[in-house]
Amino acid sequence: MKAVIYHAFSHKEAKEHDVQELGTQRAEAFVRAFLKRSIPHLSQQDCESHLQRKAVVLEYFTRQKPKQQKKKSRGLSAKQRRDMRLFDINPEQQRYSLFLPLHELWKQYIRDLCHGLKPDTQPQMIQAKLLKADLHGAIISVTKSKCPSYVGVTGILLQETKHVFKIITQEDRLKVIPKLNCVFTIEIDGFISYIYGSKFQLRSSERSAKKFKVKGTIDL
Repeated sequence: MKAVIYHAFSHKEAKEHDVQELGTQRAEAFVRAFLKRSIPHLSQQDCESHLQRKAVVLEYFTRQKPKQQKKKSRGLSAKQRRDMRLFDINPEQQRYSLFLPLHELWKQYIRDLCHGLKPDTQPQMIQAKLLKADLHGAIISVTKSKCPSYVGVTGILLQETKHVFKIITQEDRLKVIPKLNCVFTIEIDGFISYIYGSKFQLRSSERSAKKFKVKGTIDL
């Protein structure tokens, strides 16, 4: 087996394969270096005994580059957004007429959501849809509240957070109404829906996945 591995090319074979003729010693040194590079975990003696027993497939090993972890871009925290006042409405933009187109878009959105508000549409179905719908742009009114100064406030809903509604009134005044201890009404195409703020303290994104339970009486 050793003689086969270290067999030197004849002059004719070297010429046919365009191989430079090497001496026997140089050929053996080349083979040893090649095997050592290809099978680094075996010694020369183990390599020769291994080759006498079975054939070995020599593979080309590539160096694996270390994987670089991609840094995920993190958004702003709630405190950073508050400090930057991203959601504040400028005083020159606090005009009721400026948000009337938003109200028209909201009405079309609710009509599409309820498959058309027809006179024979069940009010329970509309109520269930409104509880999970996006209310930005709706005209909302405070009908009951433990704070008398909130009762009667009506306007277009501009912003909704977990605990408050921000409403622009027809007098171009921005009102911040807490949901707690208040009852709100929303009217669209003759249908009136009641919202109990104490049971409505959710963000709009969370509300779309919540299941609201029907209760007979609800306290403020």
